[in-house]
Amino acid sequence: AVRTLALVARELGEDADWLADIATDLEPEDGLVWVYDPQHPDGTMAFSEFGIESLRNLIDIRRIMTK
Repeated sequence: AVRTLALVARELGEDADWLADIATDLEPEDGLVWVYDPQHPDGTMAFSEFGIESLRNLIDIRRIMTK
């Protein structure tokens, strides 16, 4: 299963735009998936379970770096 950026942001209690910025460092092998459909021809960012774990790690790193 994959979860969209909006869903992951809601589940983590984070801002979706901030997460999208962080997630630009992720690659498909990190669990980042792009989903395309007629309503989102440019794609919607989504994450596998491993991708969510990777994103959480990046969140932790970003917070440590901004202290």
